[in-house]
Amino acid sequence: MAVGISEMNRCPFCSVDKTRIILENNTVMVIRDAFPVSPGHALIIPKRHIASFFETNEEERKAMLEALDQAKEIFDRELKPDGYNIGINEGLTAGQTIMHLHIHLIPRYKGDSSDPRGGIRWIFPDKARYWKD
Repeated sequence: MAVGISEMNRCPFCSVDKTRIILENNTVMVIRDAFPVSPGHALIIPKRHIASFFETNEEERKAMLEALDQAKEIFDRELKPDGYNIGINEGLTAGQTIMHLHIHLIPRYKGDSSDPRGGIRWIFPDKARYWKD
């Protein structure tokens, strides 16, 4: 999807405060989420302004996954989380609010949820609990 200059000028990921950047290269950057759901919550963002993962080219996909690995290594050393949620909200119906592709890397910690089973299935609470105790 092509975007105009005015949309890019309004995009919070096209003009990121440099203090939020954890790491970057020519293709992608990893930034601290402005509204983190856990300590360390970060976003992996392509520098090219695109809305969808399905618009990425091979170089961008490779760079995003490498940055995801690098960010995890940093968090493993510095934050020592017990797990991670990784996700993309693809489109308005899926909850995407900023129309610039980004992957959420959310460190998880023992006790941050009373029962984390079901993970991302909790976007539909009536379908999240599929197991028997």
